[in-house]
Amino acid sequence: MDQRGEGDYFKMMKLNTSHALLKESIESYQEKVNELHKVIFERTGAGNDFMGWVDWAETYDKAEFERILKVAEKVKDKAEVLLVCGIGGSYLGARAAIEMIQGLYSGNKTEVIFVGNTFSSTYIAQVLKHIQDKSVVLNVISKSGTTTETALAFRVFREFMEKKYGKEECKERIIATTDKARGTLKALADKEGYETFVIPDDIGGRYSVITPVGLVPLAIMGVDIKKIMAGLYDAYKELNTADLSKNPAYQYAVCRRILQNQGYDVEMFVAYEPQLAMLAEWWKQLLGESEGKDGKGILPDSANFSTDLHSLGQFIQEGKKVLFETILEVENPTEDLLIPTDAENSDQMNYLTGKSYDWVNKMACLGTIEAHEVTGGVPNLIISIPDMKEYSFGYLCYFFFIATAMTCYMIDINPFNQPGVEIYKKNMFRLLGKPTK
Repeated sequence: MDQRGEGDYFKMMKLNTSHALLKESIESYQEKVNELHKVIFERTGAGNDFMGWVDWAETYDKAEFERILKVAEKVKDKAEVLLVCGIGGSYLGARAAIEMIQGLYSGNKTEVIFVGNTFSSTYIAQVLKHIQDKSVVLNVISKSGTTTETALAFRVFREFMEKKYGKEECKERIIATTDKARGTLKALADKEGYETFVIPDDIGGRYSVITPVGLVPLAIMGVDIKKIMAGLYDAYKELNTADLSKNPAYQYAVCRRILQNQGYDVEMFVAYEPQLAMLAEWWKQLLGESEGKDGKGILPDSANFSTDLHSLGQFIQEGKKVLFETILEVENPTEDLLIPTDAENSDQMNYLTGKSYDWVNKMACLGTIEAHEVTGGVPNLIISIPDMKEYSFGYLCYFFFIATAMTCYMIDINPFNQPGVEIYKKNMFRLLGKPTK
């Protein structure tokens, strides 16, 4: 397929730093960025064995991609419910994409439910009851097959599927995304005859939404994954420059470092669209796991405005100055509607009659930026995307991938490991009485 996307996107995706209250110039970091750009694209830095995402838009397995499309088409009619069983990067990216692209009430004939990301007995039991009389397809995602939350949930839901359909039909209803050759899930999938897709060895979980980890559930849910890959490809080509005047991803990376130098240790990711809430959760994992090491890094937090202005707004406006805001601005909403008139004007809102809801949303955003920046002294970065469609999601993924690599390397952090995550697991296994080898 033609990999070029919708064109001219780079000119539409912008980083606005005019409200960022920066005390250093972005351009003063050009020499450092030149050095680290080579480190990223030549893959010579820490964690370089997990940098397959850098050129994935060109190197991904085209035959496997076509097989994803075929399998998705085949199982769509079977799936009143798609169960996606995974944790961390094995579910956050897909959920972020589905909600961003399709919205929260899309009318999709397939309902997606995410399991394998919690030990909550109530949640698991309620999902089992909910799907009892529905037609179910299950996509289990785990490289090893032994991630505790996912493995336990898969055990429960595989038993449900086998009782409901029998082992033979489960071959058509259970899809495993796992290691290409090793691990307990791969062995089980081969034994049972499940369709399998590969988690690449050189792409870590939080970067994996652009691989079968994300693409399989997205395709089953009817998302156009070709457009996602087109957006990814264009970003890969357009953001492959060290020139800070031409690369908004690197501008963003540098701004984060400048603002932390100014004493801001918390970054609040802000969206004005509820369907971007899970994108914020994905972003928090990407930045939190990549940067939070060696006593360094910025704490990633998130809010959805205007909703959270009625809860967190007071602290942001007048609380301790520990945070800056990064706003994801959407230029064109997926849908819009006009505000009707009320003959009695009982709510005193007739001054907005005929205005669009999105216009009101954007005025709320502008008013909030002014309040937080001018009155509150809170720095604001604004990332603008044209819409919430597939192409934009693919482009945005690469934007954040490359920005994360740059901003982490700037403070000598390996962006691609997560050693701290293993500590809770060791304690949990001890308390569970897991046998030692």
